[in-house]
Amino acid sequence: MTTTDYLISAALVLLVIPQIRGTRQTLRNALLPLVAVGAAAAYYLKSFPTQGHDVQLYLIGGLVGAALGIACGAATRVSRVVDGAAVAKAGAAAAALWIVGMASRAGFEYWTSHSGASSIAHFSRDNLITGAAAWTAALLLMALTQVLARLVVVRIKARRVTAPAPVAAVRA
Repeated sequence: MTTTDYLISAALVLLVIPQIRGTRQTLRNALLPLVAVGAAAAYYLKSFPTQGHDVQLYLIGGLVGAALGIACGAATRVSRVVDGAAVAKAGAAAAALWIVGMASRAGFEYWTSHSGASSIAHFSRDNLITGAAAWTAALLLMALTQVLARLVVVRIKARRVTAPAPVAAVRA
């Protein structure tokens, strides 16, 4: 791993800090993690192989990311503040899920560039995964689906919190 790899991984993990402090549900705050993952994808993604079982690897990565994102969003509290805006605040469980998702990818990359390279090569060969480009794409897809799933869950919660209360019918 290069210094840039460490910095990108740290930046993605540290996106949890505003979530813990609480963020108003503005378009900017909602899209910041998505833009960060998109920037990482632009930096790392060189190809998107579809041979062998690469597509199945992508599906697994996407499903794991979506599950982490949904769980993270479900564990995020959304409340309405005095001015009527929604504020999302991640508790310990939501923060832990975020960190697990983001840090596990960095840990995997570290492992593959150190002692795990032969294990991954053997696994890839046995399971018809074409190589590093497929793993990179799967891990980026996992990050993207985690961010998107959390975003969707939190936005749905925010909409429910800020929706006007139904007006009771008045009998004449």
